[in-house]
Amino acid sequence: MAGDSIRLRGIAWNHTRGFAPMVATAQRYGELHPDVEIAWEKRSLQAFADAPIEALAAEFDLLVIDHPFAGFAARHCDVLLDLNARAPAALLAEHAVHSAGPSHASYEFAGFRCALAIDAATPVSGWREDLLARHGLTPPATWEELLELAQHGFVAVAGIPVDCLMNFFMFCHAQGEEPCTGRERVVSPDAGAAALTLQRELMRLLPPETWERNPIRVWETLARSNDRPAFCPFAYGYSNYARAGYAAHPLRFGGMVTHHGRRLRPTLGGTGLAVSARCRHPAVALDYAAQVAGAAWQRTLYFDAGGQPAHRAAWTDPEVNHRTGHFFRDTLPTLDDSWVRPRHAGYLSFQDRGGEIVRDFLLGKAEARPALAALDSAYRQSFQPDP
Repeated sequence: MAGDSIRLRGIAWNHTRGFAPMVATAQRYGELHPDVEIAWEKRSLQAFADAPIEALAAEFDLLVIDHPFAGFAARHCDVLLDLNARAPAALLAEHAVHSAGPSHASYEFAGFRCALAIDAATPVSGWREDLLARHGLTPPATWEELLELAQHGFVAVAGIPVDCLMNFFMFCHAQGEEPCTGRERVVSPDAGAAALTLQRELMRLLPPETWERNPIRVWETLARSNDRPAFCPFAYGYSNYARAGYAAHPLRFGGMVTHHGRRLRPTLGGTGLAVSARCRHPAVALDYAAQVAGAAWQRTLYFDAGGQPAHRAAWTDPEVNHRTGHFFRDTLPTLDDSWVRPRHAGYLSFQDRGGEIVRDFLLGKAEARPALAALDSAYRQSFQPDP
């Protein structure tokens, strides 16, 4: 490249997994392209969620986003670049084949691709092997074993609203019914009531601080624990806590417990790298995004800096697994089985309201049938056109 220097700004979320790999990859990209500077900024998870994506896209060239934004981006196609139209076809084809779980597919909606998957995550189990061994325990394999462990104070779960909703979706699958398959209701009344009741069966056994914990707080709590809690049955996985030197005590991670012989099916998370439609140097931004999402950097530079890659080459890499106590190998089947939540343009408004509704039920503030009716009403409203 020649001519004037190019400066791009990016916004990511404030955790080692979310921010540090973006800084590391931007630094290396600038070394390879001396006339390009990419400056990354960070916000808390909540601040990031609260800011309208169109406002962020007006301010930043590169955005780390969640896949539920896909429908909004497809409807408002002047906010983010359509990578199906702008990214090399060979790159997209390679990612389609080598995605970790449904990560790559989750960023496409109605033919519009809002981002390249760079980070893959789903709820998984995690535990302190030393603490369980001290009590002669092993990670539970079944729902009944999990409840028994919870009765003795060993279990921690994320209880903030969004995680309550994501877990409710999981418990709907446990009833043999996929949620949100139409536009009129989230799930049938019988399956929904059974899912809520099952979810509350565990949550009522947990301490009050549960309701203030997000997945990061759960893993931090387990890593610092001196005795209890020592096990989490499902929270969005963070490979950082399996790495030596990151936390006070490294954690082990694995799959989900079974309920009536069926393994729980979690709801996909992760992040993607999007390019603003207002970016003045889209070719450079896309080239950087392709490097970040590519196998070579995903299993080396991106991972080395604390990232949790979305490329399957990283998840199956022996060195990556050796350095994380086999986090990726042991949780990949769960990621591959994860469910992609709705992504229509109004979904995020439902996610905010739906999380509060489920949480209120779990706290004993509502009965199952009225809670389900409120969920269905909020879900239907999410399909209404923009005002």
